[in-house]
Amino acid sequence: MRFLGYPCRLFEMQHSAPVDPTKMGVGRAIAVLTSGGDAQGMNAAVRATVRVGIYTGAKVYFVHEGYQGLVDGGDNIRQATWESVSMMLQLGGTVIGSARCQDFRTKEGRAKAACNLVKLGITNLCVIGGDGSLTGANEFRNEWSELLQILQKTGKITAEEAKCSSHLNIVGMVGSIDNDFCGTDMTIGTDSALHRIMEVVDAITTTAQSHQRAFILEVMGRHCGYLALVTALSCGADWVFIPEMPPDEGWEDHLCRRLTYQRSIGNRLNVIIVAEGALDRHGKPITCDIIKNLVTKKLGFDTRATILGHVQRGGTPSAFDRILGSRMGVEAVMALLEATPDTPACVVSLSGNMAVRLPLMECVQVTKEVTKAMAEGRFEEAIKLRGKSFENNWNTYKLLAHVTAPDVKSNINIAILNVGAPCAGMNAAVRSAVRIGILQGHNMLAVHDGFEGLANGTIEPMAWGYVGGWTGKGGSILGTKRSLPANMIEEISLNIAKFNIHALVIIGGFEAFVGGLELVTAREKYEELCIPLVVIPATVSNNVPGSDFSVGADTALNTITTTCDRIKQSAAGTKRRVFIIETMGGYCGYLATMAGLAAGADAAYVFEDPFGIHDLEANVEHLLEKMKTTVKRGLILRNEKCNANYTTDFLFNLYSEEGKGVFDCRKNVLGHMQQGGTPTPFDRNFGTKMGAKAVLWLTDKLKECYRHGRIFANTPDSACVLGMRKRAMLFQPLSDLKEDTDFEHRIPKTEWWLKLRPILKILAKYKISLDTSETATMEHVIKKRGGV
Repeated sequence: MRFLGYPCRLFEMQHSAPVDPTKMGVGRAIAVLTSGGDAQGMNAAVRATVRVGIYTGAKVYFVHEGYQGLVDGGDNIRQATWESVSMMLQLGGTVIGSARCQDFRTKEGRAKAACNLVKLGITNLCVIGGDGSLTGANEFRNEWSELLQILQKTGKITAEEAKCSSHLNIVGMVGSIDNDFCGTDMTIGTDSALHRIMEVVDAITTTAQSHQRAFILEVMGRHCGYLALVTALSCGADWVFIPEMPPDEGWEDHLCRRLTYQRSIGNRLNVIIVAEGALDRHGKPITCDIIKNLVTKKLGFDTRATILGHVQRGGTPSAFDRILGSRMGVEAVMALLEATPDTPACVVSLSGNMAVRLPLMECVQVTKEVTKAMAEGRFEEAIKLRGKSFENNWNTYKLLAHVTAPDVKSNINIAILNVGAPCAGMNAAVRSAVRIGILQGHNMLAVHDGFEGLANGTIEPMAWGYVGGWTGKGGSILGTKRSLPANMIEEISLNIAKFNIHALVIIGGFEAFVGGLELVTAREKYEELCIPLVVIPATVSNNVPGSDFSVGADTALNTITTTCDRIKQSAAGTKRRVFIIETMGGYCGYLATMAGLAAGADAAYVFEDPFGIHDLEANVEHLLEKMKTTVKRGLILRNEKCNANYTTDFLFNLYSEEGKGVFDCRKNVLGHMQQGGTPTPFDRNFGTKMGAKAVLWLTDKLKECYRHGRIFANTPDSACVLGMRKRAMLFQPLSDLKEDTDFEHRIPKTEWWLKLRPILKILAKYKISLDTSETATMEHVIKKRGGV
């Protein structure tokens, strides 16, 4: 759907006459409510729903206190304005409130709710909540006609009112920190909950290492182990207990053996993660106390248990959840306005980096199937039903945590190097690559300081314990340099021969990509370079061709967003102030655009979206108008290389001059703080999966390239970038990606996130014209597998 500008989707497109998006909602009313447990990011979804609804010409109403407010009516259903959702993005929980509602479970209660909606002319309902809340919404929609008849018979509404409100459209957004709703990769609130958990894990890790302790951590997830599983991957836990896959019989002995082994190789810390709904094979709960008593009595370890509880629901939403909520809110409004009486109630959701629409009840059905499969002991099936993302996480965890190294060595040497600028998550990728390599029987070599280290021979072996505790560390422990290999090819080839290196893992940014290409080009002259190699994109700039996301970009994005929150707070206190903030990224505007969405910026200037003096003039006019409202502040982001002449100083001087008497200006250059800090859960998890996948691929490739007692690889598909593309991690030959690369500006020629820029502009209240001639059709969740 080009309105949202998402990349080419996997569903068909229906072409219709162009519609003026600012007229789509005229004469219509939309209500938005949050229900069930709260989740960080719900406010971003509410804000986007309100603002896009208003943009389309519709009236938008808040329903306070969830379904209870819908039943009680009166002041609980209030019209929303543009300003009423200002400063909501960075708030946790839900500003419009959520409440459990018994009344809505009765037909009488639902009839009251229907009456309240009919009286206000509301026929479009956007529900943000879990599967219970969304199932309730679907039931409400299905019996809408019956409720109207009841209301008409009892004289509560007129025949005319019933006719005007003959059909109710429902669209759901899943807000749940457990990520327990099938059909979506991530539900609103999950990423933020992981942030809270990792903050605690990082804090516990330091104290546990000081005292040689074992820590047992219980995280939320009554029926879903997603939080526990990703936490275990992100912190390199020794063991994880999840509801979907109870441990085998005799797990107690296995756990004790594993903890003893970890101590024997010098680890001072043991971490065990437990989902609150964890069970054994007989359906008995596995609790923190049970594990603590086992470890204390059997091993005599100093053991502590921590139950995180509701702290996981609290706090500021992460950048990911704000962007997710915003994207979902925009898609929800469009789905409502495009719905017909025949369209089933749908959920807007995320798959890979793509927004999709899914039939609500199909998602609910598959979610129930998971619970049923678990109850019937079909655990492998339960894992599969959770979706590809969950299954990948589980498989990576199993590889890293529950396999012992083989007795027979492969005699293969794989070298790992970091190239370019340092970024958070690089160390997580190195750790998983090393450990998966050791489990495959390979010898893993550390190359210090990038290609320079490869040329100088600063190479040493890495054992299992070498990379212990690396997952949560920022920067690059191996050391990294921007130098490219072209001028050192001779020395590099000699060292590849000297250290008998059979394959390379290159983790880094654009330099890693270009360096990989230079090595491939030099294969013609140097036979030693005819070895398989894989590039793992890792850079805050997110500018590596062949991947929608790079390791490290999420951490940088959160750093910028947090800074913008503080700056906005300062501006809100001072009033009539505009901040101009310069972000990193080279010529790539990913950070500026996504931080603009996450922080609610008024504009984000990027190289890929050229702008001139008329655009700057329009932005100043926009801010002058904004200062007349109750929102007396502005936030402008500028990508560092967006324009050689319109520098940060130029923009500061321009805005200062034009704002005289109305607003004053401040500027901030964020600089290298964007490259630092501990990695976010996303970057730890992403880096871990990328490292593991890269080495498994190299292992297969080495078998293919083994001829006459030696490795020889000179085909294009033996040198690849491992990238996340739409919904899958793909290996793409470096040579194939040259066509899609702007080498001068160090960016890919096609960048998916550019299509999100219209959302940023709409949410900042710009009247921009959009193409709505393509309408997305719904996807299906239920596979052809005997019903589900």
